Amino acid sequence: MRVLIDTSIWSFALRRKLKDLGSIKDTQAVRELKELINENRAIIIGPIRQEILSGISNSVQYKKLKDKLKAFEDFSLSTGDYELAAEYFNLCRKKGIPGSHIDFLICAVASRNDMSIYTTDKDFDNYSKALKIRLHRSG
Repeated sequence: MRVLIDTSIWSFALRRKLKDLGSIKDTQAVRELKELINENRAIIIGPIRQEILSGISNSVQYKKLKDKLKAFEDFSLSTGDYELAAEYFNLCRKKGIPGSHIDFLICAVASRNDMSIYTTDKDFDNYSKALKIRLHRSG
């Protein structure tokens, strides 16, 4: 099964070196990402690419990160993905579950394309209570 990799996982892998990661959990996340990449199961979408690259003020670091990400093609999004993301936003809002538009787009893309979501963002645990999404667990 393909796995849509959330910004939090990409950030661990691309913005930090493995030896610099602060916790065992972070190290496991990076190793799992490497395995998914080696198995050609890791998926990225344009909005996640934008999140990863946003906020990098050092132009040299920005270029290095942008170049690393060029190895991964963006998964194509459709009108249906955006419509379902809006439905998910509305549904969760009714249930008192807040979230960002990009998070709901990630949920919609994963749901519509039979993907799981790999993230360390705990908000996705809340979304999974209301939405038909699968979260990828390492190990």
